[in-house]
Amino acid sequence: MSVAAKLKECLDSNNVRYDVLTHPQVYTAQDTAQAVHVPGNELAKSVVIKAGDKYALAVLPAPRKVDIERLRGKLGADARLAHEDEFVQLFPGCEMGAMPPFGNLYGLDVYVDESLTQDDEIVFNAGTHVDAIRMKYADFERLVHPTVANFATSS
Repeated sequence: MSVAAKLKECLDSNNVRYDVLTHPQVYTAQDTAQAVHVPGNELAKSVVIKAGDKYALAVLPAPRKVDIERLRGKLGADARLAHEDEFVQLFPGCEMGAMPPFGNLYGLDVYVDESLTQDDEIVFNAGTHVDAIRMKYADFERLVHPTVANFATSS
């Protein structure tokens, strides 16, 4: 596999410097962090949220969980975690569960936990279970324009 075509095109056409980190096949964000040798708090995972009839991406550190109550303030009272079968078609060219945090490329609003904004770099799945991307957080922010919020919890 390789980097999702939409993601690669976006990064290359915007002259973003990035590294592709190829690793053994893994399926969880924590395992991805371990495979690419970065602390779990430095790997950004993407979680799909359903709010009414719309979907959004919540992006947070790998070992943390979405506090849906905190995120509802931004998304609405009916916001909840989406089920995989609901969003499989939303990310063409990506393996299930390996979608990058570039929801804007797929027509989704992106909410990033404020803790990720503190790092110079961001590491995330590149659309496969064997590739990750490392790039500057500032470039991610410039291309995605996420809404920054405090919604990640450790419990």
